Amino acid sequence: MRYSIKVKPNSKKGPLIEETAGGLVAYLQEPAVDGKANAALVKVLAKHFGTAKRNIKIIQGAKSKNKVVEVNRL
Repeated sequence: MRYSIKVKPNSKKGPLIEETAGGLVAYLQEPAVDGKANAALVKVLAKHFGTAKRNIKIIQGAKSKNKVVEVNRL
């Protein structure tokens, strides 16, 4: 299943996933430097959906705050 996610790096609120009408909002403590925020996003989404990190792929927006992520829950 694919999800639209707005990522907010360097957030004091995180790590947290909120569901909104437009998709998901991910609050992450990690900065958006050297892929740290993307790695943290995959980790937080895996915990949120109850699946392994290998089942989550960033399909679109690897260098953007707006991402499309595919989650395979097996």
